[in-house]
Amino acid sequence: MSNGAFKAFWAVLTVLAIIVAFWYAACIPMNIKGVLTEQERAGAVVQPPSAKDRRDLSEFGLVLTNSFAIPATWDQDRPRLPAPHQVAVEMWETTVQKKITSKRSLVYHAWVTLSATMLGFAIGTGLGIVLAVGIVHSRVMDLSVMPWAIVSQTIPIIALAPMIIVVLYSVGIQGIIPKAVISAYLSFFPVVVGMVKGLRSPDAMQLDLLRTYNASRAQGFWKLRLPASLPYLFTSLKIGIAASLVGAIVGELPTGAVAGLGARLLAGSYYGQTVQIWSALFAAALLAASLVGLLGLVERKVLKRMGVAQ
Repeated sequence: MSNGAFKAFWAVLTVLAIIVAFWYAACIPMNIKGVLTEQERAGAVVQPPSAKDRRDLSEFGLVLTNSFAIPATWDQDRPRLPAPHQVAVEMWETTVQKKITSKRSLVYHAWVTLSATMLGFAIGTGLGIVLAVGIVHSRVMDLSVMPWAIVSQTIPIIALAPMIIVVLYSVGIQGIIPKAVISAYLSFFPVVVGMVKGLRSPDAMQLDLLRTYNASRAQGFWKLRLPASLPYLFTSLKIGIAASLVGAIVGELPTGAVAGLGARLLAGSYYGQTVQIWSALFAAALLAASLVGLLGLVERKVLKRMGVAQ
């Protein structure tokens, strides 16, 4: 390992340790009232002894007067804020110790969400690239389509998702398609903006040089504009794939889905299973990081093969 990589590794590890330390510290005031109620029912002496009086006191005051209960704030069955090790145990039990086909497996739920994510991402990417090419080569589309693409992103997805689902359900379209449409809605805009910027990145001297060679518009696109746009495109794709995952999760919430990370979040919310909610959130974060990392690998391979400087 090089010196630079070693320093980067320790920097990341240090930041991670600080986050975990703050997380454990935050669990204490967040969970103290519930812990004291449990301790009182178990026969322990807590201060103040009345649950009504404890509700009126600050969490930090209760921690100072009942310091013996601090360890219990990290091991509640249904905490307000689960401790890191509780989330890690839940993820281990629902990934490694469960069959992939089990509906309690996070891998199963992640796969359901991933399927909608990839379909929506493919639709959004294709639509974004087509629109970008049209905007760059047509003044009319630039003046008409681009403003509407910008305006479309001002509509909150939480408000738009139920409308999309109701409309599609009314015409008999169910299953993965409504979630994919929501994913595509979130992913196409970064692709449009990045691709337009990339296609317009060649300077006037490069374009004039092609004209002196009597190159056609198609040749200018394939030989100059497209290669120049690839770094911008891959940057947009990384944003788009993460947005697409968010769209797939949001699309699972209004439908009452029984599978998917969104369904897992919804079930945890219904039954007060905060550890389940946090494990699903971490699974979504890891899935998004994996997808972005995979796109990064593809980017390096493609740009290296095309000789584009990185």
